[in-house]
Amino acid sequence: MTRTILILVLLGVMAAPVSAQRIHGITLSTHTDGRDWAGPGLEPSLDAMIEVGADWIAIHPYAWIRDDGRVGFRPIDPERRPAWLDRPITEAQARGLKVFVKPHLGYWGSRFSWRGEIAFDDPTAWERFFRSYRAWITALAAATRDADGFCVGTELDRTLDHEEAWRAIVAAVRDVTPAPLSYAANWTHYREVGFWDALDVIGIQAYFPLTDSTPPTESEIRSAWRRILDDVGTFGRKLDRHVVFTELGYNRSHDAAARPWDPRTDGPDAIGLQALCLRVALEEIEREHRVIGSFLWKWFPHPRSAGRDFALADPPIARVIGRLWAPRAAGD
Repeated sequence: MTRTILILVLLGVMAAPVSAQRIHGITLSTHTDGRDWAGPGLEPSLDAMIEVGADWIAIHPYAWIRDDGRVGFRPIDPERRPAWLDRPITEAQARGLKVFVKPHLGYWGSRFSWRGEIAFDDPTAWERFFRSYRAWITALAAATRDADGFCVGTELDRTLDHEEAWRAIVAAVRDVTPAPLSYAANWTHYREVGFWDALDVIGIQAYFPLTDSTPPTESEIRSAWRRILDDVGTFGRKLDRHVVFTELGYNRSHDAAARPWDPRTDGPDAIGLQALCLRVALEEIEREHRVIGSFLWKWFPHPRSAGRDFALADPPIARVIGRLWAPRAAGD
């Protein structure tokens, strides 16, 4: 068995009927820095995700970037990992869910407005960044080596030209976990990742703009997704890699089709557009075999599971997911 085939078996996309060869994932987010993953709302949240047809979850443990390049993080003992990290993995896997660990760098309180801006002018700061980032990411990978997938980085657009540093990080992570590896590239930068060959799956944060029409039609949204998937599928075939959308979501916004990340607005038009965009995206992704699935952004632990943004657990949006995913999970 070749290494590529082995990885796909581990991902659960081979040795199964075509209808089951997908990743239907949901990101279990956090209102804190992960502490609520150890709280009493974890189990009902996982059960609710299963009810809408999820077969994977993603969690996103945090470290924090400092202005001088240092990455700060809570110490993790790989042999006695804390409850906030242990419980979501063990409880999800006990329910038959697979777990994708996708670490995020928190930028709040730094000079960066988001993680895609992280960059330094000083070579010393760059060295400090990659040294401390590697310490964090390898400690986390070692502590979660029983996870079913691991992401070496998320949306670090302005670090990508340091390819050798990234290759060293990937190699260090492989030394401590057998999990298949990916990187979560922003939709604007997935073609700029020079180390996809060192990873097992291409990961893309799929906040692609669809159309500027106001309001957009379903036909426009569907045509946009077909163009996107054609481009992404061609890219994956060229590199002999499958693609997973490491985040996919639409905020409750009147501009969701043009800017899925826009701040939330309210009203029936906004939630209707959110539901339409999500439904069409999920339908079209099922048609592109090079894209093996997605992780929807985002679902918070019970009882505040709807959260402030994206609000997957709100009944109208949960119903959209369930209508498309739950029948497939049941084998219908």
